[in-house]
Amino acid sequence: MVVHRTVRDGEAKAVEAIDNSFTTDSVIEVTASDDGFRLRFVPVEPPLRKVYPDDEDDGAEGGETLVALDDGELCGAVTFAYEAWNRRLFIADVRVAPAHRGRGVGRGLVDRALARGRELGARTAWLEVTSVNAPAVRAYRRMGFAVCGLDMSLYAGTSSRGEVALFMSRALDEGEF
Repeated sequence: MVVHRTVRDGEAKAVEAIDNSFTTDSVIEVTASDDGFRLRFVPVEPPLRKVYPDDEDDGAEGGETLVALDDGELCGAVTFAYEAWNRRLFIADVRVAPAHRGRGVGRGLVDRALARGRELGARTAWLEVTSVNAPAVRAYRRMGFAVCGLDMSLYAGTSSRGEVALFMSRALDEGEF
């Protein structure tokens, strides 16, 4: 039985310690032109293992964090912030411990973050994901998110150089898009 709640004082290090690495057998090839862009899932062999460095920031200063606990064990977290100027919920980080992936923990966390966004008055939700994280893109699509843009240079100068930042969004109010 997974329980969700707001992160408590002293749990930040445990949230950061959740292994957010992943292995994938496909990545997203991005072709950009003056007229738009095209995404294509491409198999990779051997499978790609992505480990995020400890020093990369999730960019959600001042935001909220919700955690998921399975039988008292911290198994996931979502960090998000409400941006009042455009009524957007920015989902900065979603982490699910490897042993709990594929069991609805991530969806439960995102659903609760979206509900909190609605409480705060958000009309849309927005997130960023790397083009090599095909499993996350598929999961976010199942949650109603769609790719709405990209940045070919966001990761320049980082350990993720060469990857493309994909921006995904979804409406929280009916008829917003």
